[in-house]
Amino acid sequence: MIGILIQLALSWIVLWVFERGNLSPLGLMPSRRRAFDFVVFFLVSAAFCASGFGLKMLIAKQQWVLNPAVTAGGLLEGARWTLVSVLFEELIFRGALFYVLMKKIGAHRAIWISGATFGVYHWFSQGSWGNPGAMAITFVITGAMGLVLAYGFAKTLSLYVPIAIHLGWNLVQQNVFSVGPIGNHLFVEVLPRPEVTISYAAFWFMQLFSLVGVLTVNYVLLRMKKSAS
Repeated sequence: MIGILIQLALSWIVLWVFERGNLSPLGLMPSRRRAFDFVVFFLVSAAFCASGFGLKMLIAKQQWVLNPAVTAGGLLEGARWTLVSVLFEELIFRGALFYVLMKKIGAHRAIWISGATFGVYHWFSQGSWGNPGAMAITFVITGAMGLVLAYGFAKTLSLYVPIAIHLGWNLVQQNVFSVGPIGNHLFVEVLPRPEVTISYAAFWFMQLFSLVGVLTVNYVLLRMKKSAS
C-alpha cells in the first residue's frame, strides 16, 4: 500500500502543477451514488467473468474443484494483491495524467490514448512481448477493456466505476478461478483437460461471450448514465 500512497502523492503533484488543484478531480470521496455505481459495475463484471468459466465447464467439459490447500489467510492476501494491482493500474491509466489529458486534448482522444497505452502495457505485464500473435490478441483484448475503463472515468469523473469493473473481473479470474500471476486460490482446474469435439460456433461463443458481454453491458450502462459535471 505504500506504493499506492506514493502514487497518490505524485498524482497530487501532477494536478497541482497543471490544474492548481488537489486530488478532487479523481473523484475519490465516497458518496451514496458512487457506492451504488461501484456495486453495480463490480457485480456486472464479476458475473460476466464467471460466465466465461461456466461456459468452459458446460461446453468444453473443463472442471474446477476447491483448492485443498486454500486458507483464509491466502485468500485475503490474494485479494489484497489483486486490489493493490488494480489501484496501481487505475491511478496510472485513469488517474491524474488521464484527467489532465482530457482537459488538454478532449475526452474522446484521451480515451483512445488511454486504451492504447493500457494494451501496450499488457504486452509486458502478461509476457506477450516478442510474440506478434500474442501481442495482437493482448492489445485488442486489454485495449478494449482500457477504452471502457477510461470511458467510465470520463463519464462519471470518478475512479469508482473503472476500479469496480477492473476489480470485479480480476478477482473472479485470479482469486476465484486461479488464472493469473498469483497462483492457486479458491478453485483450481482439473488437469489434463478433457478432449471434446465442439463446433467452431460453440468454440468462439465460449471464448468471446464473457469478454464481449462485459464490454458491451458496461458501455451501455455508462451511456445511460448522466454525465458528471
